[in-house]
Amino acid sequence: MEEFPQLRAVVEEGFDNPANVDLALEYLGKSRGIQRTRELALKHANLAASAIDSLPHSDDEEVRISRRALVDLTHRVITRTK
Repeated sequence: MEEFPQLRAVVEEGFDNPANVDLALEYLGKSRGIQRTRELALKHANLAASAIDSLPHSDDEEVRISRRALVDLTHRVITRTK
C-alpha cells in the first residue's frame, strides 16, 4: 500500500468481487511487497533464532533437541515454498 495507495480501497472493499482480486494481484506484482515481506520474515526468524540461542544452556538431550527443532522451524517457515 505504500507503493500503491489506491490498493487500500480495493482491500477495504473486499475480495468477493473477482475483479478486486485481479486488481490486488496486479498491484502486488508491480510492487516490492513480496520481497519486502520475505525480508521482514527473515529478520524475525533470525531474531527468534537468536532468542532461542540466548536461553540457558542445558546438558539435557531432550532440551537440546527441542531447541534445535525450534531453530529449524524458524528456517523452515521462511524457506518453504507452499
